Amino acid sequence: MIKNIGRYVILMLETFRRPDKGSVFCKQLMREFKDLGIDSLGIVAIISVFMGAVVAIQTAYNIDSPLIPLSMVGFTTRQSIVLEFSPTIISLILAGKVGSRIASEIGTMRISEQIDALRIMGVNPASYLLLPKITAAVIINPVLIIISIVIGLFGGWLACLITGMVTPTDYVVGLRGWFEAFTIFYALIKTVVFAFIITSVSGYMGYYTKGGSLEVGASSTKAVVYSSILIILFNLILTQMLLS
Repeated sequence: MIKNIGRYVILMLETFRRPDKGSVFCKQLMREFKDLGIDSLGIVAIISVFMGAVVAIQTAYNIDSPLIPLSMVGFTTRQSIVLEFSPTIISLILAGKVGSRIASEIGTMRISEQIDALRIMGVNPASYLLLPKITAAVIINPVLIIISIVIGLFGGWLACLITGMVTPTDYVVGLRGWFEAFTIFYALIKTVVFAFIITSVSGYMGYYTKGGSLEVGASSTKAVVYSSILIILFNLILTQMLLS
């Protein structure tokens, strides 16, 4: 563990050096925006709409007291999606989709000696390969989470409209009631931290891959597992720091 932590820190120090060519970095950054962000928009939207619908239906089902206003369905759905479901669950999904892709891509470059070729040509391979991915994820993932929140709340409204368990008016009243802007800020802080974890850990696992195609697959699996564990761990730490 100590060896891996040391190698990870050294890799991050190499990664965050100034890029050799700014134009090349910008070109790679635009490509990573598409690969890591836009290509993930579909799965984020599908998960978010059903997630919001399920939370709304479950909340309405568990309100069995006439003393509790039905507007609490909208309030509870909003709080659940903003505080936990969108930033954490979507990040876990992205860890599986994006993390495995990064680890397999860089791992393939390692076993095919492309990384060694970059170093021989005088290019810093860590900065060239990892910095655009980390930067793109840190910028684009909060955008995905905002979209996920909006779609999730719409999914809850749609579920109320279709099932009739709660009127859409009561749901919207709950959405608008007792709103604190800090909850959005809290969700975005978690998202940025999770984005860095996903890209840096996955890049680390791919960068130090040894062997052949089987080892690349193993590195991809480890990247997803370790990223997910760290996301859950830092979710607890950030929640304790920001909400207590």
